[in-house]
Amino acid sequence: MEEMLKEYDKKRDFSRTPEPPTERTDAGEGPLIFVIQMHAARRLHYDFRLEVDGVLKSWSVPKGPSLDPAEKRLAVMVEDHPLPYASFEGVIPKGEYGAGQVIVWDNGTYTPDEDSNISFDDRTEAEERMRRGLAAGKLSVLLRGRKLKGSWALVKMQRGENDWLLIKHKDRFAQTERDILDEDRSVSSALSIKDLKAGRLPDRPQQGAAALRPGDLPDARRARFPASVKPMLATLTKTSFSNPDWLFEPKLDGVRALAFIRDGKVKLISRTGRDSTRQYPSLAEELGLQPERQLILDGEIVALDRDGRPSFHRLQQRLNLSREADIRRAEAETPVFYYVFDLIYAGGYDLRAVALAQRKDLLERILLPSDRVRLLEHFEEEGEAAYEAAVSHGLEGIIAKRRDSAYEAGRRSRHWLKIKPTLSDEFVIGGYSQGLGGRAATFGALLLGYHDDEGRLVYVGHVGSGFDDRTLAGLRQRLDSITSDECPFSETPPLKTATTWLRPHLVAEVEFAQWTVDGHLRAPVFLRLREDKLATDVRLSEIVPAPTGHAPDAENAPASLQTEVQIALEQLENRRNRFILKVAGHKLSLSNLDKEFWPPLEGRPGLTKRDLIIYLANVSPYLLPHLRHRPLSLTRYPDGIAGEHFYQKHWGGTLPDFVDTVSLFSEHKEGDQEYLVCNNLPTLLWLGQIADLELHTWYSRVSPDPDGHHLSTQFSGSQKNIDNSLLSYPDFIVFDLDPYIYSGREAAGEEPELNRKAFARTREVALWLKDMLDSLSLSSFVKTSGRTGLHVYVPILRTLDYRAVRSASETIGRFLLRQHPRQITMDWTVEKRAGKVFFDHNQNARGKTLASIYSPRPLPAAPVSMPLRWDELSDVYPSDFTILSAPDLLAERGDLWAGILDAKHDLEGLLEIAEDETK
Repeated sequence: MEEMLKEYDKKRDFSRTPEPPTERTDAGEGPLIFVIQMHAARRLHYDFRLEVDGVLKSWSVPKGPSLDPAEKRLAVMVEDHPLPYASFEGVIPKGEYGAGQVIVWDNGTYTPDEDSNISFDDRTEAEERMRRGLAAGKLSVLLRGRKLKGSWALVKMQRGENDWLLIKHKDRFAQTERDILDEDRSVSSALSIKDLKAGRLPDRPQQGAAALRPGDLPDARRARFPASVKPMLATLTKTSFSNPDWLFEPKLDGVRALAFIRDGKVKLISRTGRDSTRQYPSLAEELGLQPERQLILDGEIVALDRDGRPSFHRLQQRLNLSREADIRRAEAETPVFYYVFDLIYAGGYDLRAVALAQRKDLLERILLPSDRVRLLEHFEEEGEAAYEAAVSHGLEGIIAKRRDSAYEAGRRSRHWLKIKPTLSDEFVIGGYSQGLGGRAATFGALLLGYHDDEGRLVYVGHVGSGFDDRTLAGLRQRLDSITSDECPFSETPPLKTATTWLRPHLVAEVEFAQWTVDGHLRAPVFLRLREDKLATDVRLSEIVPAPTGHAPDAENAPASLQTEVQIALEQLENRRNRFILKVAGHKLSLSNLDKEFWPPLEGRPGLTKRDLIIYLANVSPYLLPHLRHRPLSLTRYPDGIAGEHFYQKHWGGTLPDFVDTVSLFSEHKEGDQEYLVCNNLPTLLWLGQIADLELHTWYSRVSPDPDGHHLSTQFSGSQKNIDNSLLSYPDFIVFDLDPYIYSGREAAGEEPELNRKAFARTREVALWLKDMLDSLSLSSFVKTSGRTGLHVYVPILRTLDYRAVRSASETIGRFLLRQHPRQITMDWTVEKRAGKVFFDHNQNARGKTLASIYSPRPLPAAPVSMPLRWDELSDVYPSDFTILSAPDLLAERGDLWAGILDAKHDLEGLLEIAEDETK
């Protein structure tokens, strides 16, 4: 292996590139793996890699793979790569071989498949076949990935020693109209090349995060193929919810079935344990074609109506068929489909203890869908949207499932929740009442119940609606076969007419409005018999509250905020110098709106308080998410930037009722002090009214969501309280880069003014910093300070306090300083900074602040602190962004820092890894 990777090693400096170095790696067991990496080097291309003999045989595919068999894509064979490269994502720094951004575009397992022979279960045979194919210059491989499935050919060309062609074979996965390259996000991190260019990097891969084989999963257990498994069941909840810890699936109106697949033989086992394979021969046939020799799948068998919606009524026509002729006719008239949503066993491993998200990720790679066997899609986080979509499309509702839940076989779990628009449940039929009038020949109503913990049948009410003539007649025949002389209920129900008792064998699904105080069903309606469920299993369903979601406050929901902004802007067209602004249900007294805050410049009149408030309203949908829950320090300019100004951290007077505050202990002030928090639009516009030209926010927040629930929310009363609280654990490590490179026009003692030479040097230092952060796998976000420098933010989990974060920032600064001592300084003596860029690590302290993203600055041009993409840093200048130009730019490209807190990394874990590696 070392010999095969010599060329790989020769091309790379592993002290600079984050790519994995060559080391002997256990190839593991199970099928061979493949990976396709999207690589934005000098030109964008796709690297196609196949595991053979402990390395990744690699081809560069300039135009990427195509699903169209008519498309022959050039694939240039390059040097072998080590197996750990299969999970590499990140940025290869400038100056290194292949410099640019890399994501894992697709990955999975593969087998040679020439002559339709596959070797997924025999690694030795598969590698021997691959060696022969490589020597002959012709490979045929079957891929099981997230994006690429089916058979592909790699054929060596006559020209060029390393030139091959990558061609899709004609099979059910071939498509001529779909461009698979439109799916441009990583299958490991969900990031795109654009995300990496903007500074957001993938987390270091966690164990099992992107398992390609069952044995790769941390909680997979080597075990024999189980003889039986009972399905996991969901608990009922009343309301939909959104939560990043949950997945959401459409609830299908069919029958549950586990598929046991072993060496091509298939059994479909119902929820009651009944073998129903004979009833669905087409499903059994297609499931038997799965290349994985041993699988247990969980899914739902459904029939579809004319509109493509699951129809239990249509499926019911197939439930009790036993004659071969009837089954063949039903296959033609009422086709059924198996929607797979879970993976219980695969390749010799029991996966029930594995987290659901990891089981689904592996299922998506292992399963080869067919016409009748399909993967059930799920939704991430947005359960309320999933619920609305499901109901609007005529589905029963949704099933919510915790991402980290194990498969609790045979249990009704709170980790799976079913959410439906109306209450419905299954009940045992214990009798029927005599019918009157047109129903004298059938029955009037069914008497329903459930089994309590002691097995007694508890009466819950009569259901007499929901039946058509055909159902009445068919049910009466079934009921006549199970009549009894004894009442099956633990207590005789109240009877209004003559009643016939039944042996409690049948289960009815009933919809109802609610439960009455005395435990009966209100307004029940019969839906259908549930012959896929045993009467002995019918218990009273528990209805649990929905988990707490993480939806934004209603006042800050995007739609309502946009509406309030528009209303405020329409009022600000009023040219009066003072008036009452009505915003979000509050009244805000505006005055001195014509007062000049920024002086006239060539080609532009002076800018007023009105202009400031209009700017704040325009950018509020982008700005407010970055201000929320953060203590705020004000810089107020009552007479504009030419007049006196003052700083204000604490607030001692009366505030409007819409302004939120937080009480913090201040050692300097010897007690608790009130800090402002800008959580809503009225507060933001009020800050404009009181001439707060700069918005300086803390790097820590008073909200524990989502990563601070382990920390205290007690900020007042003592130094110990605030030291142990959320506010001592920042969301960011920040780097403040200030150039001390003078234009020559400054007066004695003045700070350097903005000049292009200084900004060019600051930009250079920022890019050096980014390269270092990239090598540490830390996402970095850059913005102009609004003055002369740049701010770089790295979002981190709240596991380190300010002291530790400041130490990390200093360490990074010292490292850069050693590399570039002529360009960078960390010296606190201003005179010694001249000609260099000052790297200020001491900004990482509780209570210290930088100008917020989109904050105006008190300079004549009215600049703002503006986020940038890293790749545009060389094309912009801080004065490009002002309170006049920024709103249009935001409307055009949106907030580049949206979701910055979703890009957090574990800095503490990274430091522990670095410490271990140095030991």
